[in-house]
Amino acid sequence: MQYKGQTDYDHKGPSPKQGVILCNLGTPDAPQTSDLRRYLKQFLSDPRVVEVPRLLWWLILNLVILRLRPRRSAKLYRSVWTEKGSPLLVNTQAQVDGVRKLLTEKHGKEVPVVLGMRYGNPSIESAINELSAQNVRNITVLPLYPQYSGATTGSTFDAVAEVFKRTRWVPELHFVGGYHQSEAFINALCSSISRHINAHGHPDKLIFSYHGTPERYLKKGDPYHCLCHQTTRMVAEKMNLAEDNIMTTFQSRFGREPWLQPYTDKTLGTLPNTGINHVAVICPGFSSDCLETIEEINIEAREIFSNAGGKEFHYIPCLNDDPEHIEALAHIVNQHLNI
Repeated sequence: MQYKGQTDYDHKGPSPKQGVILCNLGTPDAPQTSDLRRYLKQFLSDPRVVEVPRLLWWLILNLVILRLRPRRSAKLYRSVWTEKGSPLLVNTQAQVDGVRKLLTEKHGKEVPVVLGMRYGNPSIESAINELSAQNVRNITVLPLYPQYSGATTGSTFDAVAEVFKRTRWVPELHFVGGYHQSEAFINALCSSISRHINAHGHPDKLIFSYHGTPERYLKKGDPYHCLCHQTTRMVAEKMNLAEDNIMTTFQSRFGREPWLQPYTDKTLGTLPNTGINHVAVICPGFSSDCLETIEEINIEAREIFSNAGGKEFHYIPCLNDDPEHIEALAHIVNQHLNI
């Protein structure tokens, strides 16, 4: 007996597929104040990002920050915006297209790979819906943050889980919690640094700058700080870099409380006084160039170093859609596919 509304899934229709979601932080839809206000409200309302009592934070966010910050942020975004849109969106979409192409070639059939942003568009929910419409019943989610943090990777898991909490038929899920130890990823970083050194020579100091988090997140057990230092160490060991010639710093702090140190900007402002006049900065925690790398490092940090008396400053771009990076991402994803 078949009940009304019952669907027979046996031997009807195409076989279920496996698919992939590549996730990144997100971006406003346009570099305008109204778009930034909407984007920042979603971003800064995430309790994983700002761990402050909710009522107090609601008042600060809505009565202070969202009245002042969107206009300034919109101006910064306009300085990096491209004809194709936000650099982060453009770069991440190129990664999605590249990984899809490699996986499809490897397996001899289409492997759906889509983009989902934690904040803004396209959303994680839209990515899940897109895969569902393609009959994907086995999903691998790769947040494009090499080093795990609760504020990034953990928050992405929250967003995925929130969608599935409302889903009647939850698919099989593989969630990648980080990939900073991936040999393919480390090799891609080393290749990028080597190309830079071959073109510009060895800097006095190679600075590995990672996005910061409040110090109290570390004290509460977030492993991000340790994973960043581990990434630096793995690259240095692979390339035989002397310990005196490398440094790990943290950027993009927000608010007045102590964040992970040493701070990238303050470090660059003091290095020339110690005889360091040639630096190269790489940001291994960012899979794609974005506001924090293009504007904060390649413009602001460069100016800080130059004003302090530094002679030569180089920014080593993120891996973006570099072929070796695309191969690394495809390799990481492929470990979770059963095709």
